[in-house]
Amino acid sequence: MLLLYFLFPVVTIVPFPWNLLGAIPLVVGVFINLVADEVFKKRDTTVKPFEKSNVLITDGVFQITRHPMYLGMVFILAGIAVLLGELSPFVVVPVFAYLMDVVFITVEEQMLEEQFPHVWGEYKKKVRRWI
Repeated sequence: MLLLYFLFPVVTIVPFPWNLLGAIPLVVGVFINLVADEVFKKRDTTVKPFEKSNVLITDGVFQITRHPMYLGMVFILAGIAVLLGELSPFVVVPVFAYLMDVVFITVEEQMLEEQFPHVWGEYKKKVRRWI
């Protein structure tokens, strides 16, 4: 994002002081990631992609989204883009979300479905992938 900001400053779309509002999604994203990480630690299961989970977590932030850490990262990137205020860093946000969805989430959900077939199906019906 910083590289795009400095190399391709196309146009300012969020001028000062409005760009400071980017701190809100940035802080929300950090908070979501910290909360989700704490739940992983408490349940003694892995936070690492593609590693087998010990338990399917369905409470807390996992009641809002099946993938709170990826959602948190999207909020962080969106916050940074707003703080930078230029158009070019905003390109990273949807590209990142798409790549996470295709490369990580699809595989992780297949693993969870195989490992927790009955619970996963019910959870998947109740909670959206993103929000």
